[in-house]
Amino acid sequence: MTVAEQAGRLRDTVLEFESVDGLPLNLIHVQGDDTPTKGPVVLVHGAGVRANIFRAPVETNLVDYLVANGYDVWLENWRASIDFPQNQWTLDKAALYDHPVAVKRIVEETGAESIKAVIHCQGSTSFMVSAVAGLLPQVSTIVSNAVSLHPVIPRLSTIKLNFLLRCFGWLYPYMDPRWGLNAPTIPAKLLALVVKLSHHECDNNVCKFSSFVYGIGFPTLWRHENLNEATHEWVNQEFGAVPRTFFDQITKSVGKGKLVPIDSLDGLPSEFVPPSPGTDARFAFIAGVLNRCFSKESQELTFEYFNSHRPNYHTLRLIPDYGHLDIFMGQNAVNDTFPIILEELDRAV
Repeated sequence: MTVAEQAGRLRDTVLEFESVDGLPLNLIHVQGDDTPTKGPVVLVHGAGVRANIFRAPVETNLVDYLVANGYDVWLENWRASIDFPQNQWTLDKAALYDHPVAVKRIVEETGAESIKAVIHCQGSTSFMVSAVAGLLPQVSTIVSNAVSLHPVIPRLSTIKLNFLLRCFGWLYPYMDPRWGLNAPTIPAKLLALVVKLSHHECDNNVCKFSSFVYGIGFPTLWRHENLNEATHEWVNQEFGAVPRTFFDQITKSVGKGKLVPIDSLDGLPSEFVPPSPGTDARFAFIAGVLNRCFSKESQELTFEYFNSHRPNYHTLRLIPDYGHLDIFMGQNAVNDTFPIILEELDRAV
């Protein structure tokens, strides 16, 4: 049976759970006909999307691929998921209240002594904070894409981010790429007009609006060459609101050259990049060389941090011809990027 045939027989089980502060969240357990042979792996999405982002309409997506290669796959919908009501989330709250509970639930459901993780963008930053704070002792291997503890963005993105926050932040408690399709308020309509006048790279208004929100690229979050037509259309339903609180935090973090807390929550350290990490997990950092959302230097700096504490244990893989989300959504990712992720997950700790 081919991977595509097996994917058609996958079944999902949704397990609801509550964050420590009472938000309703969920895990999606994806199972095939065969019993997994390699144990559980959790996939953690980024900002303003949902767990479904790992299931692009390509012949073989990452979920299909991992199930076919023996993994027990779990998808975490944390508080940034567009499947839930809008909330003013922060990386602090996700790190302390969401990810540790999700990991504990997976361990309880599977009986596994340890699990592995594939984490992306702000799912990566917040999950990394949990890990270095010592809140995820059950996680043995973490594959992090795009950004982790040291966010670096292009200089023009920094200028734009600061300008938007100072000039428009009070008007927009949320930014939503779906405004490219239907802007509900006058301020949102004005911003949609700005995007329409400044972005001409394609005819997909959500694609263009997401590029405006997340960087300076044309496009920002992927290379058009890497997406098939179905995926480019599919993104219309996969992007949603991101709160001002996130943009505040990432702006401050970029300015400091590392993730910084914004909530001062009991249970998290005052430094998100501590003198030494509170985890024994092995980290595999991956980044698209052409990422226009977070520069590849983001992952290089965090790799250097971990490598300085445990040399020759962690890895860094820079992937040519890929950007930000096309690492997972690309039509040829099954050949170009998924084998890299599998190799890192399979590597003995």
